[in-house]
Amino acid sequence: MKYPLNRCPICQNELTITRLRCESCDITLDGRFGWGVFSHLTPEQVHFLLVFIRHEGKLTRMEDEMNLSYPTLRNRLHEIIRALGYEPGKESSADMDEERRRKVLEDLDAGRLSAEEAMRILRGEEA
Repeated sequence: MKYPLNRCPICQNELTITRLRCESCDITLDGRFGWGVFSHLTPEQVHFLLVFIRHEGKLTRMEDEMNLSYPTLRNRLHEIIRALGYEPGKESSADMDEERRRKVLEDLDAGRLSAEEAMRILRGEEA
């Protein structure tokens, strides 16, 4: 599969799309167009994502095809998550839905969770 050239082959800075052309009606648009959310990913990271999607997110099924260990695959996935602007495995309490937060507090109140366990869950440190 060919990937669009999104880095300058000389200096490696990000390229900007400045012209789009329709093959059907021959209209040309000039301007500055973005690459989209995946523009900062390398071709190798895009390939990883395609394999990841094909295997429905199952890293264990990707091991043989990519000839990589589970920890290596997980590290590569975390690199992609970071490249997209997120921190892997860290769900902030602000991102936690209200129903889940209420359930944790109810479990704490009923004694099914300790205060420490509830705090870890609310901080996103465990499910």
